[in-house]
Amino acid sequence: MKTIDARGLSCPEPVIMTKNALASGEKEYEVLVDNVTAKENVTRFAAHQGYQVNATEQGEDYLLKLKK
Repeated sequence: MKTIDARGLSCPEPVIMTKNALASGEKEYEVLVDNVTAKENVTRFAAHQGYQVNATEQGEDYLLKLKK
């Protein structure tokens, strides 16, 4: 499982990092973001790519688990 740490970045960087990671073709990923906009944008992008997204809050951050 690949982990993408996009905390501290504003959109579209978290989406671009996720897109680049998805190119590896793995079935599961974890994406860490620290703002609601990035959480929503990465969730929307991953769902459009056919991934199920499970978002959980971890303190001030969000952990997005992407699974195909």
